[in-house]
Amino acid sequence: MEKFTTLTGIAAHLPMINVDTDMIIPKQYLKTIKRTGLGEGLFAELRYDEAGEKLPDFVLHQAPYTEAKILIAGDNFGCGSSREHAPWALLDFGFRCIVAPSFADIFYNNCFKNGILPIVLPQAEIDKLIDDASRGDNARLTIDLEAQEIRGPDGGAIPFDVDPHRKRCLIEGLDDIGLTLEKAEAIEAFEQQNAASRPWA
Repeated sequence: MEKFTTLTGIAAHLPMINVDTDMIIPKQYLKTIKRTGLGEGLFAELRYDEAGEKLPDFVLHQAPYTEAKILIAGDNFGCGSSREHAPWALLDFGFRCIVAPSFADIFYNNCFKNGILPIVLPQAEIDKLIDDASRGDNARLTIDLEAQEIRGPDGGAIPFDVDPHRKRCLIEGLDDIGLTLEKAEAIEAFEQQNAASRPWA
């Protein structure tokens, strides 16, 4: 998993509540188990018309948001089914951080497992970030995970909370496999001891 320490990038705004995982990545894109190529289907029903043509009014089709790495979203983001394709699609598009007043629990957990930092902030702070993001020139933010701060173009900083274990995993680029491999020596020692004491097993 790619490490996350400090991220500076364009913040796109999607001030909609209850954006579910089917809206993030519609069901027709779930036929693959690959994590690449899903960015094209991200928010497909909002981005394209029935003929597959781009809807120019959608934020991700407007400069500078075509290069967005941060998404400022509405309440209860990622609700609905537990499909892990949702964070895969966001990551494949280029998003590494989602900021919202609240997240659905499973989606929130899946973000950390895939190298995306979900940040929960009060609605008043979200409104300020959406206002900044909607002004093209002010759309660039810096997410400093080590300092647990969001810094805007005006020099202001917004602190945020994050679980210490999840913070460490993101900073060190450790997914569940990486965490297991940290204990490789202990696992190998156990296997050798077990084989010696239970040769029939």
